[in-house]
Amino acid sequence: MPVIVATGRMFRSVSPYLRQAGIEEPAICYQGALVADPVGGRFLLHRPIALELALEAIAALEAAGHSPNVYVDDELYVREHTEASRRYADFQGLTVHAVGDLLAWLDRPPTKLVAVLDPAGVPALRAGLEARFDSRLYLTTSLPYFLELGDPHVSKGTGLAFVAELLGLDLRRVVAFGDGENDVDLLVAAGFGVAVEDAHPALLAVADWTCAGPEREGVAAVIETVLDSLE
Repeated sequence: MPVIVATGRMFRSVSPYLRQAGIEEPAICYQGALVADPVGGRFLLHRPIALELALEAIAALEAAGHSPNVYVDDELYVREHTEASRRYADFQGLTVHAVGDLLAWLDRPPTKLVAVLDPAGVPALRAGLEARFDSRLYLTTSLPYFLELGDPHVSKGTGLAFVAELLGLDLRRVVAFGDGENDVDLLVAAGFGVAVEDAHPALLAVADWTCAGPEREGVAAVIETVLDSLE
């Protein structure tokens, strides 16, 4: 049975876990903006934010007091190192590149932009960006302190559709799991969507079922049940 990982993370940061788990199916990364072959490292799909749009979004974020993380060619760039960028680098085992003025530096389309801020400030920043950019950007949250910006035509759901077509899978027979707002399109695209308990309210609203959380290995229990049903 194919196992497909769909994540908002960089391909670089998720690759070690894919290797450890022995997963060879294409991985959906950056909220669906990139699909990569975990064995050879080749990008099978890459839909970044158009350069001019990205520059406009960076300017808007900086005007609001938030210099974003900028992801280009599976590398992470920031204006300057902060305590937050150092924690992120240590947690992910990554090198974070400080490049100074992002608007002067950026000369190619970034895969994703992420504003890191106090969770209490996310709704207001998001509302301002939605009013300015309307449907020109895909906005979502993963962790409470991340506001993520991407190409408007991508999501984990579009990434799943791409991989399903690539592997010849019937989406109606796909079971998807998630817990965040960024998993809504994923669960909608799959034939059966499962939200982990205490998931984001928007995800609970579209899920077909809810399973127990990681402390009770809820996802594993559902997978075992599905495998047993196939015997």
